[in-house]
Amino acid sequence: MRSRYSAFATGRVDHVFRTWHPRTRPVDVTPAPGVTWLGLDVLRSVDGGPSDENGTVEFRARFERAGVEQVLHETSRFERRAGRWVYVDGDVA
Repeated sequence: MRSRYSAFATGRVDHVFRTWHPRTRPVDVTPAPGVTWLGLDVLRSVDGGPSDENGTVEFRARFERAGVEQVLHETSRFERRAGRWVYVDGDVA
């Protein structure tokens, strides 16, 4: 989760692409223009350990767009694929 947030914040689209499950990944993963990421708080995680194949992470990510600070609150689902964790999808709160 933290690496994906950092990739979004620094514009590392290659990392965002590689860590998104191909089944759910959009064609274009380019970040929305005019968004500045301000911080990430991981609220909880369930599973996702060394012996797990699935896991969830609930987080709040603060960002600014057009001078207005906003918050993305999501519970994300991840799967282990070829030994690496990839983002599958999430529920926005």
